[in-house]
This record gives sequence, C-alpha cells and structure tokens, in this order.
Amino acid sequence: MPTNNRATRRIAIIGSGFSGLCLGIQLKRLGIDSFTIFEKADRIGGTWRENTYPGAACDVPSFSYCFSFEQKTDWSRKWAPQPEILEYMEGCAKKYDLFPHIRFGTEIAGATWDEAAAVWRIRTAKGEEILAEVLVAGVGQLNRPNMPKLRGAESFKGASFHSARWRHEVELTGKTVGVVGNAASAIQFIPQIAPKAGKVYIFQRSANWMVPRNDLAYTDEQKRRFARNPVRTRLYRWLIYFQHEINWPVFRRVSFLSRRMAQAAETYMRTTVTDPKLHEALIPDYPIGGKRILISDDYYATLNRDNVEVVTSGIDHLDENVVATKDGRSIPVDVLIYATGFESTAFLAPMAIRGRGGHLLQDEWAGGAKAYLGISVAGFPNLFLMYGPNTNLGHNSIIFMIECQANYILNCLKELDESGASAIDLRREVMDEFDANQQKELQQRVWASTGKSWYKNDAGRITNNWSGSTIRYWWKTLRADPKRYQLEMRRESADSAQHSSPADADQANRAA
Repeated sequence: MPTNNRATRRIAIIGSGFSGLCLGIQLKRLGIDSFTIFEKADRIGGTWRENTYPGAACDVPSFSYCFSFEQKTDWSRKWAPQPEILEYMEGCAKKYDLFPHIRFGTEIAGATWDEAAAVWRIRTAKGEEILAEVLVAGVGQLNRPNMPKLRGAESFKGASFHSARWRHEVELTGKTVGVVGNAASAIQFIPQIAPKAGKVYIFQRSANWMVPRNDLAYTDEQKRRFARNPVRTRLYRWLIYFQHEINWPVFRRVSFLSRRMAQAAETYMRTTVTDPKLHEALIPDYPIGGKRILISDDYYATLNRDNVEVVTSGIDHLDENVVATKDGRSIPVDVLIYATGFESTAFLAPMAIRGRGGHLLQDEWAGGAKAYLGISVAGFPNLFLMYGPNTNLGHNSIIFMIECQANYILNCLKELDESGASAIDLRREVMDEFDANQQKELQQRVWASTGKSWYKNDAGRITNNWSGSTIRYWWKTLRADPKRYQLEMRRESADSAQHSSPADADQANRAA
C-alpha cells in the first residue's frame, strides 16, 4: 500500500489545545488513525491548561466556545470559567479516543522538509527524530508569556510571576500587590485578589475599552431544556454567533456602530467608577476595537475600593521591594504580578521549521508572519497551520475559525489522496497576492490607526487579525482549490523507514 494513502500517511500535530484536538477528532471521524499529537506538557489544554489565575474565564459565551459537533449543554454560566473549559476539552479527548495518539512530555524543537523522501524530519527537544508526511502546527498565538524588560527586575526580592504562570502557593492575603498591566487577564484576577490583599497597585500603561459582561448562571431547568432539545440548543448557539457577528462593522475605521459602542462603553465606565479624577485615565486614546475590547462586570467596581489604586505614570525601574515610577514615586510592593500578555506575533517560535532548500520559516517571516488563509506557506510542502497568522478575531469565537481550518486541511489531504501525489505546496504567487490583498484590507481596519498592540509586530504590520467577517472566512475555507497548489509525485527514499514515526509514537504511548 502506498505510504501516501490516507489510512497510513503519518500526520504529526503539534499542540493539544483546541486546534490539535479539533483536527485529531476529525481525523478519527474519518477513520484515520495514523496521527500523533505532540504535547510538551503532561496534560492537554493549551492556554486553558496554563492560565489558572483566579477568575480565569472565556470572553466568548460558553455555548459558542465549544465544538459545533460536540455541543456542551450543561455549562454552569453564560461565560465559562477556565476549569470547566479544560474539563470539556479532556472530555472530548476521552470520548473520541485521542489519548492513545498523544505523546506527552514531547517538545518539538524543529522540523526539516526532506524533499527526496517527501517527509518532514521532526526533531524533539531531546534529540529524537520522527518522520511524518504531514506536519500541522496547532500551537496558536497565545502560548508564550511576554515578560517586559524592566530595569532592575533581577534585583526585585519579592515574589513575582506572570499571570499565565500563576504561583498559587504565594499568599496574597494582607500583602501589597503590584499588577503590571490592565488588560484581559488583569481585569479578571484583580477583582478576585483585591478583597484579600492589603493593597493593590495597578500599573496601567494605557486604558482599554470595556463593556459589561452581563454574566449569569444557568439554572438546572435551563440545562435540562438544552439537553432535551438539540434544535433549541443549536438555535441558541446560532443566535449567539449572529449577535457577535453583527459587531464586525465596529472594526472598520469609522462607523456608526463603533461610535455608539464607544459612547456606551464610556457611559458604563463613568457611571460605575465613582472617582471623577480617574475617569480621564480610563478613556482610551484610540478608537474602540483598535485593541481587544474587554468585558467585565466587576473590574470598574473594584477600582472604587479604598485598597486599589491605578498608577498611570509608568514604571521607571524596580528595586529590591519597590516599584519606582517615572514621576518619582517609590511604591513598596510584596508581590509583583505581570499581566503583560503573550508574544503573540512570534508564530511557531522557538521551533526552527525548514522548508524547501533548508529555507527557515523565521526568515520567510522576517517582515512579519504570513500564510494563505493563515494555513499554508509557499515553499513549505505538507505543512499546515491552525490559528495561524491573520486568523485571530476581535468579535467572535475562535473555535469557529479552528473548525474552518480543520475542514480546509482535510480537503488538502483528500486532494493528496485523489491525485496520488506525495506533496502539496502553495504556489508562491497565490500567497503573495493573498497577503497583499489582506494587508491592503487591514489598513482600512481600526487596528491600523492604533499604536502598539498584540495584533501587530514591532514594525507595525498587523500579523494576527483576520481582515473580514467569519462568514467570509468560512466561505474561503469551504473547499481547497487545487489550482492554488503544486502537487508533486513521490520519490522513494531508502532510509524512509529507518526512523521513528508518529505511528511508532502511538505504540510507545500505549505501552507506557
């Protein structure tokens, strides 16, 4: 049987977050078992495994933050908390029998395309070589914590950690806590730690637009109704989807909807925060949607507490137990928590991925990461990305995008099957044309008129966000057009069976 047959083609998937699980489940549903998911940790979950800070929750409604083919009906709340999301992911992995396909404790250091054998030679951090005909990177955009370079940080003697690496053993009761940052993670954990801390200083670099979450708990009766009536549940999911999708015009440079939303957000802030001196500091200097729009029911109210202070002058340096600000203040702190986000534009780093002729993907992306539909990169055959460049959203569920990408990848694999080819490689002119159009469109979006954000690299290129609606992305990924790719026939390699493969990894995992 030829090794490029779909039943035996070796598929390596990096990461066991939502992307890796989604593709793995879809492969299983097609009867394809020749895949392995490589996970550097000892548990699945990706960002939902690593972000365990107090109050961690999703900013997309629960009913749309799960797979469409595996609808959860007993969510505890409208906005799911982190432990419940992780439990859902583990339940999916168990139901679809993915655990035998997962190699835990296996960090991928790099991969090189072997053109003669038409395989990826994958290298683990421990030096093991693994062969696979297809390589899928499902590591996402939010997996490497961003630590700011603060002068004197090495001399700070108190406890310090990033919110994505929360140290639960550090006692905060009665302590003076400094929080660097005030974005998505900070607004969730600050209301949780403020009641127990002696004092909380929030070191704010810039203000963020925020709207109410309007969270609520689902009653037992509501859960029973969702479970009994799949049609009702499906309609509810679609209602949530369209309620969020109609917000897409906010991200155009100027729109009636964006002005109305900005007015509503400012009214929410002014009517919740009681100190009028703080109001101006909480109004962003960029259009709404230019950075992530935050949602919270309790952050603004927390700013009214006597033991919470917003510091806006900027950090000059750190000392043994002091945060020194640029206006000359020396603020003693016992614990310093960095809520400074992720290195979101360094896609696939620190892995070294080499395509045709040993060309390094990081060199291909020297001016900023780019990929056709966020999935394919010219010169890197049989490599597919999930939640890759320019596929992030500011208004809807990323699970929708991930399912579109899994469908598209399966289309490409089907094309390999039907053509008898061993490799599929995006045409260079297709990628260049797509990227030029994408960047042109992005310049008409509100993100282009905003300064520094996690949507952009240091040069100002918007590398993270999709330029259109999710409906448009769904349409573009519905079918893979073979005319946009080069299909290549196999050239046999004598040593193709002399190294371990994902199938070998499965057997080793089962034996363990």
